[in-house]
Amino acid sequence: MNTLRAIYIIWYRDLLRFRRDRARLVASLAQPLLYLLIFGTGLSSALSGAGGGFGGGGAAGSPNGLTYTQFIFPGIIGMAVLFSAIFGAMSIVWDREFGFLKEVLVAPIDRSAVAIGKALGGATQAMVQGLVLLVLAPLIGIRLTVGTILALVPLTFVLAFSLSALGVAIASKMRSMQGFQMIMTFLMMPMFFLSGALFPLQGLPAWMNVLTRLDPAAYGMDPLRRVVLAPVLPREAIDLISLDLFGSVLPILAEAAILLAFGGLMLTIAIRNFRVTA
Repeated sequence: MNTLRAIYIIWYRDLLRFRRDRARLVASLAQPLLYLLIFGTGLSSALSGAGGGFGGGGAAGSPNGLTYTQFIFPGIIGMAVLFSAIFGAMSIVWDREFGFLKEVLVAPIDRSAVAIGKALGGATQAMVQGLVLLVLAPLIGIRLTVGTILALVPLTFVLAFSLSALGVAIASKMRSMQGFQMIMTFLMMPMFFLSGALFPLQGLPAWMNVLTRLDPAAYGMDPLRRVVLAPVLPREAIDLISLDLFGSVLPILAEAAILLAFGGLMLTIAIRNFRVTA
């Protein structure tokens, strides 16, 4: 019971800090919006003029009517989740530098509560920041149904949890804010670019094909895209731009299971790190 209460308090503390820091919310949404409105619009026009397409000829003006902006929209949601979830773990390094973490670690609670509470707190914040972007869907011609939103909530949380657990596992060993930021920046950008957020993961060179399948974020971006674009594209077109493994398109539940397994592994590492931390 004490462990559950400790998890709740750590989770709630992170949410309180998130709610009070409005500047952080605005700043975390600036980069996804920049990619969507400028990068997406510019490339959508260029690809349309060049006759490019997605999902079997689904570029602007094609029979399927899928623009590049619509294609990357789910990836931009995933981008907001990725950056928010991993950088949310920065609070661990901050608490360590200012002595608060030491006070928590000497409290009469299991140290696993710190790792779990931080992972859940970061996941909740990242999920909210990702779902906020759904308000832009009508502006780019994507129709969201109640069923779509209900499906996106757990999928977004699973992605956020796995990435938040990764951030907590790394932050639990870091001693300085500068070191954490350097490692996270070096890690996040390859994860983002190899996740399929900006381009389909088909027809790639063999070496890049391997890297994209090893990227855990790819198994979160793909379900988001398949759910968001379901009202826009037929099933056959969606399969053409979906993540496949050994030539077969993975079911959404299988991708969620892979993410949960990865998140569980990272959380286990984080718990172990906190238990051996002096």
